[in-house]
Order: sequence, then structure tokens, then C-alpha cells
Amino acid sequence: MNFQLSNEQAMLQNSVSRYIKDQYNFDTRRKIISSQKGMSPEVWTIFSDLGWLSIPFSEDYGGYGGCNEDVAVIMEELGRGIVVEPFVATVLLFGGLLSHCGNNIISADLIPKIIEGNCQGAFAYLERQSRFEITDMKTKATPSEKGWSIDGSKSIVLNGSNATHIIVAARTSGGQYDSSGISLFMVDADSRGISILPYRMMDGHKAANITFDGVNVSEDAILGNLDEGMRIVENIMPQVLIGLCAESVGIMSVLNDATIAYTKTRQQFGVPISSFQALQHRMVDNFMAAEQARSMVYRALCAFGDGSLEVENERMRSLHAMKIAVARSSKMIGEEAIQIHGGMGMTDELNIGHYVKRLMTINLMFGDGDYHQRKFNQISYRAA
Repeated sequence: MNFQLSNEQAMLQNSVSRYIKDQYNFDTRRKIISSQKGMSPEVWTIFSDLGWLSIPFSEDYGGYGGCNEDVAVIMEELGRGIVVEPFVATVLLFGGLLSHCGNNIISADLIPKIIEGNCQGAFAYLERQSRFEITDMKTKATPSEKGWSIDGSKSIVLNGSNATHIIVAARTSGGQYDSSGISLFMVDADSRGISILPYRMMDGHKAANITFDGVNVSEDAILGNLDEGMRIVENIMPQVLIGLCAESVGIMSVLNDATIAYTKTRQQFGVPISSFQALQHRMVDNFMAAEQARSMVYRALCAFGDGSLEVENERMRSLHAMKIAVARSSKMIGEEAIQIHGGMGMTDELNIGHYVKRLMTINLMFGDGDYHQRKFNQISYRAA
């Protein structure tokens, strides 16, 4: 695989980088996260105007028809600006499920609206007891006179308080822990029986706990086949995880640059602390950790990019290994950045702590490093 960006990808990277540098500084971000919505509709409209919201969608829906590499390019730059607008929640999760569900009526209606910036989406899948196992699900959908009735509650629904439409994962057959028997339903956020409790996570992004009390949806609201919703979820996970890990790589790069710059200005014993050999070694270790994480993102892009790696076990091993490497590197680099900056690194006024909090949040999304290590070991054990 050629790791050099194509002309189109370089233009995309420059577009995002230039916008963040010129119009999305740290003070702007702080104002946005302190607002009621926790995001800026004006900024989201700019994302649409610049074509970023169309990147992963098929040309059939008016999208750009981009690939995982294109998503990684834009997510790395969004990470550099620790952008809080719900690109992952609306475009990669909600939009990704629509792209893979096979329900052309719903997809043809909503995907163009996402691209135009007129639709905010959310994916309600996690429950209080689930931890990292999505299939641990108590929320049920039972047949009713008009279609289906959904009962249950979901936790940490990203963008749940701003969403106009919510895709809900609910059990339609099987036991609580079965991977089969889960179906996906499209629900309007203002439907009767929905209660939304919004809150801000530690990284500044908005999420919500949502309760469904006899929420009625029609038969046409099912995405994909009945009881086979997890197949759709599994199809979007590679792009989502690659995007999140690329975002982490962008954040780690900023933290390393900021820490190096600080060591050149902070003086001790009359000289910059960057002249201390011990700190130089730590800076090199941080640089290597970031490059290792970047290499694993490239490895996952190889596995899920051009299709050259056809063995499914090896593809999944690459995905788990990427999440493991990014989790380890982000923990190391985040802690080093805080420690070297000293007490000021923990203050809300300095951007360092905000970058580290976002790294910590990404580490917990769809499984932390230990979770993916277990999954990696299970695949290796079966292959042996």
C-alpha cells in the first residue's frame, strides 16, 4: 500500500487543517462546549459546505464515495483541533449504519440530509450492564398492532440530545447475551415514549441516557433483516475504529509538539529543560509511541483498504492490534504531557488537559486496550 496521500486526499487534509487553524482555535472550542447544544450548528453547516460530511457516502446518495483512507485523513485533522462536532456519531455511526442496512427508502431519505447538514443522528446501543459487549442487551422490541413496540434504556448515546433520528438496537429474539436476535430500528427523536437525559462527557462531547417506554415504530422502520442487526454493526466497525484511532494519532502529534515546545521555553538552573538528557529521552520515547500508533492505523488500513488481506482472522487481528497500540501510546503520551507541563497541565485554561481527556474517552469507546487484547488473544488461540 502506498502511504502517500493522493492529490484529492492532500486537498482534503489541507482543507480541514486550514479551517481548524484559522477558525477553530481553542477559545472557539471552549465557547462551543459551554453552549446548550455542545456543538455549533454554524460550524456543522460549514462542514457540509466544504463537503466533509459527504466523504464516506456513496455517489448514489450524493456523497463523495470515499474510502477508509479518506476517513482517516479527515479524522486525524479533526483530532488535532479536538473538534466536538458529532462527525463520528452522525456520519460514521448513524450514517454508516444507513449505508450498510440495505433499506433504500430510509437511506435515500436521510443520507442526503446528513450530507446537507440537515440531519443529526445517533446510535443507541450501549446499556448500563453492557460494558464493552454490545450484544449484552435487555432492550426489547415486541410485535404490536402497528409494527413494533420498543422498551428499555440506553446509556452514553453519543449526540443523543441533538439527534433528530435515532437508530436503536433492540432484542427481537434470543437471550440477553446472544449475538443473534438483535434488530436495528429507526426512531424519530420526538416520538412518544422517549425520555432523553442529556449530559456532557469529560471530553466536552454531548451524550445522553435515553429511555424507551412503549415507543411504537412501523414495520418499515427495521434496518436490514430482522434479528440480523449485529451484521450491520460489524460491517461499520472497521471504519469507525480506524477513524477514532486516526483521531487519536492527530491528538498525540499535537501533544508531542506542545510538550517539546514547552520544554524549550521552561527554564531550570538557568537553562531550558529541553537540554536535559533525561527529558530528551522521554521526548524520543513519546515520538516513537506516536509513530507506532500511526503504523498500526496504516496496518488496519491495509487490512480493510484495498482488500489485499483476505483472511478474515488476520483482518480482525489488525483491527484489534491497532486499538491496543493506540490505547497504550495515548496513555503514555497523555501522562507524559501532563507530567512535564506540571500542575498547569491539569488546568482547564490550558489545552493539554482537554486533549488528554479526549484520548481517554476514545480509549474507552468500543472497548479499551485490555478488551481488544483479549479479543486478539482469542483469535490467535483459535488460529493456533
